[in-house]
Amino acid sequence: MQTVKVMDGIEKILRNNKNWADEITAKDATYFEQLAQGQAPEYLWIGCADSRVPANQLLGLNPGEVFVHRNVANLVVHADFNSLAVIHYAVEYLKVKYIIVCGHYGCGGVQAAMSGNRFGLVDSWIRHVNDVIKIHGPELAKLDEPEKFDRLCELNAIEQAIHVSQSPPVLDAWERGQQLSIYAMVYDLKDGLLKPVADPITSPQESKLVGE
Repeated sequence: MQTVKVMDGIEKILRNNKNWADEITAKDATYFEQLAQGQAPEYLWIGCADSRVPANQLLGLNPGEVFVHRNVANLVVHADFNSLAVIHYAVEYLKVKYIIVCGHYGCGGVQAAMSGNRFGLVDSWIRHVNDVIKIHGPELAKLDEPEKFDRLCELNAIEQAIHVSQSPPVLDAWERGQQLSIYAMVYDLKDGLLKPVADPITSPQESKLVGE
């Protein structure tokens, strides 16, 4: 019986996929043929893996218009070759113009880091959110719990954007004169709106200023 339920779930998404593809080709018969020729997105989105934060939909962009990397708590860790490979490919080969690091209010990874409890394997990953807590401890200590949680979501996005700006692919791009702007934003699940939480970073000098 359980196998039937699992198959029902897969059949549902396959039907949805077929309907979606049919709707698009009904409007433009060559849409997927053109899309298969390549991608040239202007945006790299680094966001949380939370299922409620879909990059293309909330940005109002179509397939092929945003390059996406997602993980728990939208972290950019210097030793994580996964995120660095995405940044390198997006910057050097796709020539994106904008990198958006987007957190979201109510982030489970941020909340787990704040709690101080142990959750298993994920603890090794969200330890990097604990680093953000240590950096901004004096500011966070002045806030009550709900405000502290929201502010940490914002500060985490800002710190990860700084990490992006200090990554070798981005520094190399700026050195060769490539135009590239990095934004820290937070998405509000309650109203569906994006909120910039820091000035954009467009040079190594600005990266240092944001980090102070």
